[in-house]
Amino acid sequence: MVLRWPCGLYLSTRQRLLHLRAHQPRCYSTDVEYKPIRSVLCANRGEIAIRVFRACTELGIRSVAVYSEQDKMHMHRQKADESYLVGRGLPPVQAYLSIPEIVRVAKENDVDAIHPGYGFLSERADFAQACIDAGIRFIGPTPRVVHQMGDKVAARQAAIDAKVPIVPGTPGPITTSEEAVEFCRKHGLPVIFKAAYGGGGRGMRVVRKMEEVEENFQRASSEALSAFGNGAMFIEKFIERPRHIEVQILGDKAGNVVHLYERDCSVQRRHQKVVEIAPAPNLDKKVRDQMTEHAVRLAKLVGYENAGTVEFLVDENGNFFFIEVNARLQVEHTVTEEITGIDLVQSQIRIAEGMTLPELGMKQETITMQGSAIQCRVTTEDPAKNFQPDTGRIEVFRSGEGMGIRLDGASAFAGAQISPYYDSLLVKVIAHAGDLQASASKMNRALREFRVRGVKTNIPFLLNVLENQKFLNGTVDTYFIDEHPQLFQFRPSQNRAQKLLNYLGTVLVNGPSTPLATSLKPAEVVPHLPEIPMTFKPPNGFRQILLADGPAGLAKAVRNNKGLLLMDTTFRDAHQSLLATRVRTFDLLKSSPYVAHNFNGLFASENWGGATFDVALRFLHECPWERLEEMRKLIPNIPFQMLLRGANAVGYTNYPDNVVFKFCELSVQAGMDIFRVFDSLNYLPNLILGMEAAGKAGGVVEAAISYTGDVSDPSRKKYDLNYYLNLADELVKAGTHILCIKDMAGLLRPTAAKLLISALRERHPDMPIHIHTHDTSGAGVASMLAAAEAGADIVDVAVDSMSGMTSQPSMGAIVASLKGTELDTGTNRNKTTISTFLHTKKYEIGSYSGLQ
Repeated sequence: MVLRWPCGLYLSTRQRLLHLRAHQPRCYSTDVEYKPIRSVLCANRGEIAIRVFRACTELGIRSVAVYSEQDKMHMHRQKADESYLVGRGLPPVQAYLSIPEIVRVAKENDVDAIHPGYGFLSERADFAQACIDAGIRFIGPTPRVVHQMGDKVAARQAAIDAKVPIVPGTPGPITTSEEAVEFCRKHGLPVIFKAAYGGGGRGMRVVRKMEEVEENFQRASSEALSAFGNGAMFIEKFIERPRHIEVQILGDKAGNVVHLYERDCSVQRRHQKVVEIAPAPNLDKKVRDQMTEHAVRLAKLVGYENAGTVEFLVDENGNFFFIEVNARLQVEHTVTEEITGIDLVQSQIRIAEGMTLPELGMKQETITMQGSAIQCRVTTEDPAKNFQPDTGRIEVFRSGEGMGIRLDGASAFAGAQISPYYDSLLVKVIAHAGDLQASASKMNRALREFRVRGVKTNIPFLLNVLENQKFLNGTVDTYFIDEHPQLFQFRPSQNRAQKLLNYLGTVLVNGPSTPLATSLKPAEVVPHLPEIPMTFKPPNGFRQILLADGPAGLAKAVRNNKGLLLMDTTFRDAHQSLLATRVRTFDLLKSSPYVAHNFNGLFASENWGGATFDVALRFLHECPWERLEEMRKLIPNIPFQMLLRGANAVGYTNYPDNVVFKFCELSVQAGMDIFRVFDSLNYLPNLILGMEAAGKAGGVVEAAISYTGDVSDPSRKKYDLNYYLNLADELVKAGTHILCIKDMAGLLRPTAAKLLISALRERHPDMPIHIHTHDTSGAGVASMLAAAEAGADIVDVAVDSMSGMTSQPSMGAIVASLKGTELDTGTNRNKTTISTFLHTKKYEIGSYSGLQ
């Protein structure tokens, strides 16, 4: 099927290329077949993947992304037309190295070609071959050339055959320190050790003393073995104070090769490029012409096609020596694009289709340089801590922009999570102007406009580089960073806006911590504690029923109770709603004995869960587990209830299932009895997980339905009566012991309460029904009374001083309203229920430490 793209511009561009092919004479062989590419998969992530996708979009080509499990929220997924997971269950980096997975995704989704980007599989000949074997085009050199250029020995031999100057070195890879010592004795020092089967600075060591040869060889070989799976080394004579200059080449399938001039990559730290410049400043024209001529000659000799880079070292006298060929697109290709006006990625795709360089308008005599371009790699590294990678969430991101500034990035936005698994590159900033000084000035201005908060960046270091006079004069070499320690002297960021926001947030949440403008001392108030009856142990309560006959027995006792039962939220939700959960364990324990002796008729006391953990640990600096254990010692007769956020337990994110199960198990061991399990969206899988965890731990399961809307309003169609009845059916089927309606916003009106509870009671006559609300609207007492009259067994209340507003309805108001009625909450009736049940079980409280 021919894909028809909506943008006429894209089609006309491609039609023009076809027209050129039909009417322009061929410069070389005529057997190069043109096959349009309609879809491209980028076997990479981050910035380079987005760069490829943008080129595809401009050419009217469908773009396909792959992503690891750790990258499921990454931006490169959003920039592609399609995206697919690869490497499920594999480590983060291995996911992008899984050749079978990537090829599978490409074949299953009708991908025509794969672009490898840079890094990962970009220089793997077996990946290029796997693509071709699967009938997919590889946007890069042929597998033979990738293999030849990736093998430093073969690449070196090719350079010799092409009469390209090389640095004296071993004719092949060596594997023993004895061979290294022999070479050094023959050719003298200094020398450099390089990994024979990899690059990027790994396994690279410079040796200047004979006694250090053996040790450095062993270290370099070990590092190469770890990074590339092969510890073989290549040794070369080390060029003192060189410039690192590379030539960009493009070759087509017809044998044409052109160069796009050179880049200076001498600003390096530990062999890793930091700042790149095009063209190389202060480079003699004769040296440039010779270097580019040699690069083209080498490329033609090996039959190079697509984009590549030939790298050289240039000494102080203008002598240059071949280092290696990077058979891929380079990170710093952007500066070449800026000075030549040629889109390298689009050129790669067109060459892979079969277009020749002349057909693309690329003849050496027409490719010219304009101005100077600089690229700075902004990374999430802290230069003050030896460039230690930083991770976390970007809280603030503002970039520098304007004329002559280009940004290539992927994770550069507020809210982005910087992962520890991949390269620390945040964004590439490219400046283009008439000369080096003007370009550096633009770059300086742009970097100063950046505001990145939440993670550290290397921007302060880059600014120091850009303001260094040696850099501005274009006289840098690979020793530049090592010889300028002042580059590491930074002014601390003021970060005024972020500090002010943090201060305001702290004051809003925790109150002012500064002393008041008064000399008066705070008043010392000792709260009065009611006298506790001098009995050895508190009277029996519903907890004794639970211990005697388990959760099912407790549920049965609740249904057999004649009056309305109350659950007191004072110890948890009441002060969470009114005081941000700031009541201390110390204060709760002071009043616990009185509650045990005088409120034994309560169904339960809610004292845990919800925000208890978060506040206890972060603000009160207490142990929530100790709170539960100590309260249980003082209140052995009243069941404790907690709020469990389903699969989130007591946190704010999903936890692994085994964590939730273990948490519930430990909670029961520490004294918890009843688990109110809820999910704010009534998402059944989350609810059922929490129910199963609580039930397996031996707790009472109280499944809660979060209430919203108004079931008494017939115009409300989504959250109507049937919605709640159907949800209740599912929870009862899942095995809940008690059914709860949880009205977190105080929306449950009396008429709605009567309608909903009546329907639930009719549907589930044996199921205890528990109602929770907040008195936000002021109608909480009326709604709870209506629910009780409709058949609710338990309602939530708070002691009068901690009731009302965002807390629960007043305990005193409900008790007074029902006094003398069939639903009387009087403790005498509850005590009768408890005593009658326990008389048959002969179960009483054991030892009690509350008064000791």
